Amino acid sequence: MTWSAVAQPLPPLPTPREGVPAAGGAARGEARSAPLTVLSIIPAQGEPGITVTLNGNGFTDRTVAFLGATEVRTTLVADKVLTLVIPDLQPGLYALYLRREDGTTSRPYNFSVQPVRPEISSLSPEKIDACAAGREREVTVNGLNFQRGAQIVFDGGGIGTRFVSPEAVAFVTPQLPSGLHQVMVRNPSGAASDPLALIIDSKPEISNVAIGSDYVSYYELIVSGRNFQQGSTLVVDGVRIHTGEPRAGNRESLIYAGCSQIIYQRHPYDATPKDLRLQVVNPNGEESGVVSVTAP
Repeated sequence: MTWSAVAQPLPPLPTPREGVPAAGGAARGEARSAPLTVLSIIPAQGEPGITVTLNGNGFTDRTVAFLGATEVRTTLVADKVLTLVIPDLQPGLYALYLRREDGTTSRPYNFSVQPVRPEISSLSPEKIDACAAGREREVTVNGLNFQRGAQIVFDGGGIGTRFVSPEAVAFVTPQLPSGLHQVMVRNPSGAASDPLALIIDSKPEISNVAIGSDYVSYYELIVSGRNFQQGSTLVVDGVRIHTGEPRAGNRESLIYAGCSQIIYQRHPYDATPKDLRLQVVNPNGEESGVVSVTAP
């Protein structure tokens, strides 16, 4: 026996009710009659503020999402595409599902809300003098997503931190050797930023040389600048002058007056002005630039 299919005429389309657009109403009706399914969630984890895209079927412009018990508004981008923005939730694993205006719900899926990660944009200042003291050692860390209770991690260890705002925290630079040091911000949740480098600079620099007190057999040259150290040496026309008592065969001496000043006690042979070349050398070998002065 041979079977044959007979085409049946389609029933006429129902007449739209007055005031209801036929095409729009049909589209919404089709969406409401379709099962509400989610085929993909991109990404499946993220921190508050990110946009999540859902692909599936049965979406409408009145479909809402839920993360646990929290209702989240959605945006219908296309017939099969919804987006939502993760609200400010505590980190953890949440059930993500959709609910249509007719009460239909999708099956739930796991979504991991990650801790908000702090971001550092800059340090102010980016360089600290080794001899800086007090407020001169304070550094402000600028960025985003800093939480109250956030801590500065300096070279891997937590240090005292002053919370300024969600965009700024501050700290006092520890007394550490010169060079590059890593600065990070870690929120109470444990999420940490990428590091930025802070420079502790110990290179000496001469900013000014002035004639000071004049005595019977010598006078003082006041050398001002930064990053002078106990044990720094003053090189005068190639001759090294050390702090402490004058060395045998040399009457010249050097007094360390602090990070910003050393005093050169010079014994000239006569009062005729001469061109002198001065340079400061620190115990670690770092040298200042050479400065020329005219003095007896």
